[in-house]
This record gives sequence, structure tokens and C-alpha cells, in this order.
Amino acid sequence: MSGLVLKLGPHERVLINGAVIENGDRRSRLAVMTPNANILRLRDAIHPEEVNTPVRRVCYIAQLVLSGDVSPSDAQMQLLRGIEQLSQVMTDPDSRLQLSVASKAVVENQHYHALKALRSLLPREERLMAVGPP
Repeated sequence: MSGLVLKLGPHERVLINGAVIENGDRRSRLAVMTPNANILRLRDAIHPEEVNTPVRRVCYIAQLVLSGDVSPSDAQMQLLRGIEQLSQVMTDPDSRLQLSVASKAVVENQHYHALKALRSLLPREERLMAVGPP
């Protein structure tokens, strides 16, 4: 994750390699120069009781890697299997692109990028679930 820039709002919290960091009173930008740092914005974190859809489940697994609760090697097959299952349902070109980005990121141990791609599917999943089966 070399060169990642985090833009933080006042008092926003972020988890970096297992340490919770809180921003001060003003907006700020942090440049994360350490490659493969595990970073999770706490405002974006999915809580266990919110893991109630297929996309959220896969996002949560990626999040567990970023929080240090699960090793990347232990999560890799679960993530790839979950992404494959999502690709069976989300067949539009944009969803396929995001799933491809997520899959590539998992293989390259870039779990922040995988989570970012997967999170982009949450609104689409919400619309699909609201419509229901035909």
C-alpha cells in the first residue's frame, strides 16, 4: 500500500497495523509509506451484527485481515470463494470489474484495495435485495 493517502476528518479514527489512531480537531492528510500496511477506517468498519448479506460477509472477511484478527493466508480461500459466488449473481460489467479488482487484490495481499472494491458493491446489492426474486 505504498503511498496511500488518508484524508481524515476531525476526530476520525483509523486502525493502522492494529493501532487505533484518532485525528485531532482539524481535517488532515496522512501519507502511509509502509508497503502492505493494514489500514481500516473505523467509520467504514462493518460490525459482526451487520454481516447479514453476501457482499457484507465477504467485506467482513477482508476487514478481519486488515484488523489483524485473521491472517491473509487463512482468509484467502474464503475471500476468493466469496468473490466467485458474488460473480455468479452480479453479472453486470461494472460489478464484474469490481469483483475482478477485488480478486486480484486478494491474490496480491492488497486487502485494503480488495475491501474498497467490494464496498463499492454494497449499494448495488442493496438495490438487488430490495427488488427481490422475479
